[in-house]
Amino acid sequence: MNKVCLLLICLLFPFNARTAAAQSGSAVDPAVTKRPLTVDDLFRFRQVGAPRVSPDGTSAVYAVKEITDPAQNKSISRLWIAPTDGSAAPRLLTNSTVRDAEPQWSPDGNWILFESNRSGSGQLWVISPTGGEATQLTTISTEASHGCWSPDGKRIAFVSAVCPEFSERPFRESDAENRKKTLAIADSPVKARVFRRLFYRHWDSYVEDRRQHLFVAEVTADSRGGLTVGEPRDVTPGDRDAFPTSSTFSASVDFCFSPDSSHLIFTAVPAVDEAWSTNFDLCRVPVTGGNTEWSTLTTENPAADGLPVFSPNGRQMAYRSQRRPGCEADKWEIMLVSCTSDGRFAEPPVSLTAQLDLSFDEIVWADDQQLLVTAESQAAKPLFRLDVGRPNSVTPIHAVGTITNLSISRDGQVLLSNFARLTKPPDVICLYTRDAETAGGAVPLVRNLSLANELLLKELLLPEAESVIVAGADQDPMQMWILKPPGFDPQQKWPLGFLVHGGPQGAWSDNWSFRWNPQVWAAQGYVIAAPNPRGSAGFGQRYTDQISGDWGGRCHTDLMLGLNWLEQQPYVDTARMFGAGASFGGYMMNWFQGNTTKFRTLVTHCGVYNFDSMYATTEELWFDEHEHGGPPWGPDRSSYERHSPHRLAANFRTPMLVIHNDLDFRVPVSEGHQLFTTLQRLRIPSRFINFPDEGHWVLKPANSRYWHNEIFAWLKEYCPPGAR
Repeated sequence: MNKVCLLLICLLFPFNARTAAAQSGSAVDPAVTKRPLTVDDLFRFRQVGAPRVSPDGTSAVYAVKEITDPAQNKSISRLWIAPTDGSAAPRLLTNSTVRDAEPQWSPDGNWILFESNRSGSGQLWVISPTGGEATQLTTISTEASHGCWSPDGKRIAFVSAVCPEFSERPFRESDAENRKKTLAIADSPVKARVFRRLFYRHWDSYVEDRRQHLFVAEVTADSRGGLTVGEPRDVTPGDRDAFPTSSTFSASVDFCFSPDSSHLIFTAVPAVDEAWSTNFDLCRVPVTGGNTEWSTLTTENPAADGLPVFSPNGRQMAYRSQRRPGCEADKWEIMLVSCTSDGRFAEPPVSLTAQLDLSFDEIVWADDQQLLVTAESQAAKPLFRLDVGRPNSVTPIHAVGTITNLSISRDGQVLLSNFARLTKPPDVICLYTRDAETAGGAVPLVRNLSLANELLLKELLLPEAESVIVAGADQDPMQMWILKPPGFDPQQKWPLGFLVHGGPQGAWSDNWSFRWNPQVWAAQGYVIAAPNPRGSAGFGQRYTDQISGDWGGRCHTDLMLGLNWLEQQPYVDTARMFGAGASFGGYMMNWFQGNTTKFRTLVTHCGVYNFDSMYATTEELWFDEHEHGGPPWGPDRSSYERHSPHRLAANFRTPMLVIHNDLDFRVPVSEGHQLFTTLQRLRIPSRFINFPDEGHWVLKPANSRYWHNEIFAWLKEYCPPGAR
């Protein structure tokens, strides 16, 4: 029997009206005439979270978020449970009116651990998979998240952001001091902040001097058949984070117990220079804790390590690793190392994928000799099989769409994931093989277990995206998605929207987004192009690396050649073209402003305008230092000047919508202020939209609705939609 003869087919399990009606939250008639996607539809979709399969493989549990009142930014998140064989409809497991999320099965399958703020703060709760009342396990003043069971089921571990100066004290004392300090800050009329080092803020919030520590607590059965939890222990005390502070280095597993449940293995931030170092390490501490000096398992690698996953027999660990210090976009290799039962490395680790031009994202063990892994590849995120005994060779299992959040049963027979496409938001998918003796052979099956949005999807006209390859700089191929508007007539002329993705080491993938969703832009009456130029991930490491130090060079050439190709298409109205992008895409709009007049208007969201000010105000300094070969006073000063849009202000001509947010600490709001000031001084038609309560992204539903509507109103004025 081949346990991993899996094949993902893009034909989902036949539509089940009872299941869809239970989950859709909509009274839409499936037979209704299809219509274009609207902005408001984005808030009608249910957002399906990461699935977790029960140890015996029979059940899937996952969270579903619903936006209940977009105007008031109100939403709820509840847990659902479904049989993995599709024999019954999903059923609601929790009925909270707030947030229940991140479920985790106990090793015996009798309990589901989850996060909830139903008690007023974020804590860990448990519930039986059969339903009933949930029980609160933690009451820590600094809140608890990312709950994890030990293999023997006797302990849970979790993350909490605490004041490090109290972390070596007994829990009751340290928790009381944390609570006291928090209340004192809230009650004080003085709101001054004092910083001692960098990383005092990150992405969209001030972290100040708090550190994310790991806690462990004993769990026992009580006399009533429930669970009780003992007093937590801070097992990573001291002035260092035991959990990734950067989402770039966070993975599907950031910490786990050793096979014998005696230790925690976790991804720790760099011990020194954390604002400009990417030396994230795998560290190890006993569950009894008590030591500020953590044992480092990956001392030989000066770059990032993370994602520890033990084999079913506990004798090996797979994890991912980068080779180049300071390069957050370096490819992730899969490492293999023999381990003792308490998580120590028994020999030096080896790379299983060093010669593969893929950067791996997730890892699960199918059995003791085979891994199932994901990696971005050619504008998709496929699933691959990797045999431990055959390094540098992977077998593709699936080639379209985006697979994320892998979860596999204890015997390796049932695999769950989220699956999405440009035409479909994520659902929970079950892929598994039946026993050869009972099914007459290994039969691959695909089941959509969650069916969370089927009725709404049946109502909507979502055109299929077309993938084209055009010649870019140096005649290298560039992949580009094209979405044509509903009702598209190739005999007419249509306006073009040219969307540039962020990163720059990102990609427009065959995936769904609730933010920059090409479908909703096309539905306004535009042909939408989403190119993957130099720097895009999933097209080989060389292609990704070629953006560094050259933001306005070959990448810009790629984009202009892609635009030239589009201009040759008979259906494109070259007099009505706009460009739009965020983050690096926003930078490119600013670069377009100084280098071309082809666009009727440009929309720039949270984009870099001045490389010098960007460096001095951002938080993750390793990013800028890698992209420019050092700090502004370093060996490559010219890199900060050569492609900085602010130097080309004399060339600015194009009407521009500028969007930048006060809580964006990645690309700080001063970039938007500088750009808008320049545009106004040059008397170029421009508008600046500022969200004081948003960071790099616009996440609150009311703000997101406003964001979309303002952009589309601006485009309607300067680049009218529809065919002519």
